[in-house]
Amino acid sequence: MNMRQPRIPINLEGVSETLLIPLWARAAETRRSAPIIRDPKAVEICDGLDYDFSRFDKAWMAQTGIAVRTKLFDEAVLARIAEQSDAVFINLGAGLDTRFERVDNGKIRWYEVDLPDVIEIRRHFFTETERHHFIGRSVTDFAWIEEIYLDDCAPLLIAEGLLMYFDECDVRAVFERLAQHFPGAEMLFEILTPLAVGMSRYDECVSKVGSGKLAFKWTLHDCKEIETWNFGIKFCCEWNVLDYCKKRWGYLAFMAPLFFNLLGNRVVRVRFEA
Repeated sequence: MNMRQPRIPINLEGVSETLLIPLWARAAETRRSAPIIRDPKAVEICDGLDYDFSRFDKAWMAQTGIAVRTKLFDEAVLARIAEQSDAVFINLGAGLDTRFERVDNGKIRWYEVDLPDVIEIRRHFFTETERHHFIGRSVTDFAWIEEIYLDDCAPLLIAEGLLMYFDECDVRAVFERLAQHFPGAEMLFEILTPLAVGMSRYDECVSKVGSGKLAFKWTLHDCKEIETWNFGIKFCCEWNVLDYCKKRWGYLAFMAPLFFNLLGNRVVRVRFEA
C-alpha cells in the first residue's frame, strides 16, 4: 500500500515567503479549464507543502498578472533558446520557479540563485544536475557570480518578482555589478506599476505574507531611465501585462488604454553593452 508522503513545513520569513505567491498563482492557473500557462510541477509542489494557500483565493488580479507575466517570460526564454540551443540562463531570486522544466531542450544550462533556506526547499522537488545548478546565496552577495561557468557565452539573466522589494541603491548596485561581470548579456526583469510602490499593505497577496510588513520599494516610471545610470545598460523593450489575455482582465482591459503606464506591471528587457 502506498503511503502519502508528509507535506514539507514552510518556515520562511520576510521576502522569502513571497515565493509562495507565484507558485500558487501558476498552480491555480493550471487548474483552470483554459489556462494561460500550464505548470503541473507547481501543482505538485503546492500539494507537497504544508502551507495554507487558501489565503490567496480571492486575489484574482494578482493571479492573472502572474500568469500573464509567466507567459511573457517563458516566450522570451524560448526565443533565446531558438536562437542559441545551448544558451545559459541565470535565474535571480529563483524561489520555487519551474521554468527550467517547461523550456528545457536537453542542451541549455540553468542556474537558480536564492537564499540557502529557499534552495533547501527546492531540493525536495528538484534534482540538481550538470545543466541545472542551485546556488544558495543572496542575490546581493555577489560571490554567486564566481559559481557561474559561462564558457564565453553571454547569459540571459532573469529577475521575476524580485527587484520591487529592494531599495533603489541596492537595485543600482545589482545592475552595476551585473553590467561589469556579464558584458554582452541581456536581462529580463519585472517592474511594478508606479502606483504600487508604498502600497503593499493593500496588495491582495503580499499583505498576507511576511507578517504583513513587506514593502514595495522600487520601480521606474519610464524604463528607459535605466540608461541614465551610466552602467552601460541599453533598454531594449518592455511588455505590459494588461496588453495580453484581455478577456481575463475584465474591466481593467477597458481602463488600460487611458492609464496604461500606471496600471500594469511590465516585463523589461535590457542589454549590458560589451
